[in-house]
Amino acid sequence: MATTSRTFLFGCWCNQRTFLILSPSYSSSTSHLPLATVLKRRTFLLPHCRRNDGEYRHLHHFPVRCAAQETQLTHKRLNVVQILEERGLLESLTSDNLRSACSQPQPLRVYCGFDPTAESLHLGNLLAIIVLSWFLRCGHKVVALVGGATARVGDPSGKNLERPEIDLHTLEKNTAGIAHTLGRILGCGGADQNHSSFVVLNNYDWWKDIKLLDFLKEVGRFARVGTMMSKESVKRRLESEQGMSYTEFTYQLLQGYDFFYLYNMEGVNVQIGGSDQWGNITAGTDLIRRKILQPNPNAYGLTFPLLLKSDGTKFGKSEDGAVWLSSSMLSPYKFYQHFFSVPDSDVTRFLKTLTFLSMEEIGELETRMQSPEYVPNTVQRRLAEEVTRFVHGQQGLDEALKATEALRPGGAETSLDSETIERIAGDVPSCSMPYKQVLNTSLVDLSVSTGLMETKSAARRLLKQGGLYLNNSRVDSEAKKVEPQDIVDGKILLLSAGKKNKMVVRII
Repeated sequence: MATTSRTFLFGCWCNQRTFLILSPSYSSSTSHLPLATVLKRRTFLLPHCRRNDGEYRHLHHFPVRCAAQETQLTHKRLNVVQILEERGLLESLTSDNLRSACSQPQPLRVYCGFDPTAESLHLGNLLAIIVLSWFLRCGHKVVALVGGATARVGDPSGKNLERPEIDLHTLEKNTAGIAHTLGRILGCGGADQNHSSFVVLNNYDWWKDIKLLDFLKEVGRFARVGTMMSKESVKRRLESEQGMSYTEFTYQLLQGYDFFYLYNMEGVNVQIGGSDQWGNITAGTDLIRRKILQPNPNAYGLTFPLLLKSDGTKFGKSEDGAVWLSSSMLSPYKFYQHFFSVPDSDVTRFLKTLTFLSMEEIGELETRMQSPEYVPNTVQRRLAEEVTRFVHGQQGLDEALKATEALRPGGAETSLDSETIERIAGDVPSCSMPYKQVLNTSLVDLSVSTGLMETKSAARRLLKQGGLYLNNSRVDSEAKKVEPQDIVDGKILLLSAGKKNKMVVRII
């Protein structure tokens, strides 16, 4: 018998039933390992299809079940719609029948799409992952759909200009990165305490085989131009100076067909998305209703509000740009700090929408904030810890907490070593200077030559105010010079001007 070469993926267990596919591994003729071996080792390799052009067809979790691991639902299923509504995560429903459907013994299968327009998801996508996680926690099934096909067109929703075209290499890289992020968060943070499973799919797997004439026959003939023109995203663009291309105009049909395909082939009956996705979601429910010729086909849409601050501006941006969910694009420390700096006016709302803390505990934290003994930022710290743990895991949270402590000037318990300072160097400005140029240099001169301070007079003024630090220790004298024992492990320094402005100085 001829041996078939296959591409395999290496992964790990995230809970009792879901195995996380992490990265491409190697080619081998072995197609599988016995289930007993899998359960014993807790890690294994799974076959993974790869196209001739090098594009990975399937980037997803394989749900693995064992009779000993199955657990029957013996209590009434929690109503996820009520939970979302209570926590401010519900904007609109295509049908109120979803309220009763989500409490039935038969679990729903829910999906949300993520177009790979960047290598990582960002904070604006986090609400979608949170809502998917709530469905998982309530015992439903989840599909996270990476838009390998739809990203080639570009969603016009909420955009004033047409999205730039993405080359295939970048698209494949983005697809793999987003699939990994979804698998990591949903697998290790979204369903730990459930016996539900989820899968990550790529819509290019079915779109690559559809020809234009087939599309017109299977989708176009069921679409109504008047309805398409009435979508808010379309009307807004048509009224603009730039207008809208035909490619963008058809995007809603592509997303609508995704819902129909998943409804027909995967048993998906709910699509979720942000409030700006309402038009695309209803395109799917309309297409399902028209194609199967049933007035109530049990296909639902659910939208949630966009993530906004109390002043109405988007919360997903920082001074440095997008708040990414991948640690390779934004460190857990900076991610943590973004939530730690949330104003009091927003923190309770974000605890409800971005964490899984009970409403009772959130109420207690809100009450504590009104107490005269309340220590400022205590609730913000809890918010930052919960969200960072959900997105980056306990290891990422530990890294963020250690970096936060290391960067806190004046902390008596702070013990700095070169490894800790190097770990945070990517999050603060840094420079390199020769040993001889640093040794015996006054801290006032060094703060200027490194770029931490603009002028010596400004450095002296800050020093007198008690705001200049060397390795987290306050500098009290203008005469202070760098001594050999000040250079941590003989190779690095940490200068601080106040609490926020830092400079890592590497000694060469």
